Amino acid sequence: MTTRALIADDEPHLARALQAELAALWPELQVVAVARNGVEAAERIAALQPELAFLDIQMPGLSGLEVAQGIEGTTRVVFVTAYDEYAVQAFEAEAVDYVLKPVTRERLQRAVDRVRRALAVPAADPGAADETRLLAALQRLLPAVPGAAPAGPEPLRWVRAGVG
Repeated sequence: MTTRALIADDEPHLARALQAELAALWPELQVVAVARNGVEAAERIAALQPELAFLDIQMPGLSGLEVAQGIEGTTRVVFVTAYDEYAVQAFEAEAVDYVLKPVTRERLQRAVDRVRRALAVPAADPGAADETRLLAALQRLLPAVPGAAPAGPEPLRWVRAGVG
């Protein structure tokens, strides 16, 4: 199965080197775009909806963190950067991995392996997790309601809620 990816780095030679290394380590990966700045990266991610984006942190226009925070889809992010001080923020933005430059083949292989595992699990719909937790909570509470029918084939029809 082909995985589509975007690479965003304001240093063209580093973007080309990353693309070449990824081609060697992951032949099924198709790089659909190489962006030279954060604004271009955000536009291409929105238009192409790749499964994966390799983002530098410091780029003109928008930082890689700003690009990641603005993604409105299921594109997963790997940060490839020379700056280690943004790692916590990157993982708060749900990065799959954080690779420091200069990138070694061994480290990139570990990142590829991690990404493949992450892609094997479907990206969650942001609202789906909330809905699942709410449904589970309601199902736990239903037996505690006096006179409530046991959980069965008939779905819950009404939820009474008060304010204040």
